[in-house]
Amino acid sequence: MNTFNSDGVTIAFIDETRDRTQSEPVLLIHGFASNVTTNWIDTGWVKALAEAGFRVAAFDNRGHGESEKPYELADYGAPIMAEDARRLLDHLGISRAHVIGYSMGARIAAFLALNRPERVASLVFGGLGINMVRGMAGTGPIANALEARSIDDVKSPTARTFRAFAEQTNSDLRALAACIRSARDPITAEALARLACPVLVVVGADDVVGGSPAALAALVPGARALEITGRDHMKTVGDRAFKEAVFAFLAQHR
Repeated sequence: MNTFNSDGVTIAFIDETRDRTQSEPVLLIHGFASNVTTNWIDTGWVKALAEAGFRVAAFDNRGHGESEKPYELADYGAPIMAEDARRLLDHLGISRAHVIGYSMGARIAAFLALNRPERVASLVFGGLGINMVRGMAGTGPIANALEARSIDDVKSPTARTFRAFAEQTNSDLRALAACIRSARDPITAEALARLACPVLVVVGADDVVGGSPAALAALVPGARALEITGRDHMKTVGDRAFKEAVFAFLAQHR
């Protein structure tokens, strides 16, 4: 991966394309405790988008993957991480991109579109429905689980799932704890109503983290929603139905 300086924090990224002068850009933003490889490469997203003629930019969020890992709460928060996305577009000379965010990445994408609307051609919120507005409960127990000496000390099933995934992705547990403890700026229904770009919301029917995609889409003018049967939060990201819906959506707005 390449790196660039985002206001003092080193951010790792990829930039994949067959023809940089002709390819329309797509920016991918991964979820909590994940990274570009786990969220977008291993699931086939980068390959599929590049083969379809898109320029694919994706980065490891601060505190994740190969990017720098601050330990201060003030270094995190979705609006701050959305500025990392904006600075990557600046670094790559991309004025406007389609943005696909998954889970925490969807929340970051929302702040990017709200604060820098001229940079976003279209939005896909994956793995996060109405809970984008309601906020994520249980962040304290998840942070405690990440800080526990061993996963065997974690009793909460949900918190244990996050700890197990963080270990699976070889994450810096202290950095992730700071990230999830950071100030969680609210996204209101009134703010989402200001989104002017096309929006698609995709969540698995068995996803207890994301909440209803239709309920979120109802808050965004013209937004569409898809619920994928039999998929939970972890399995939706690589699902074929998710990819097919996104490619159809992008085809309409290229």
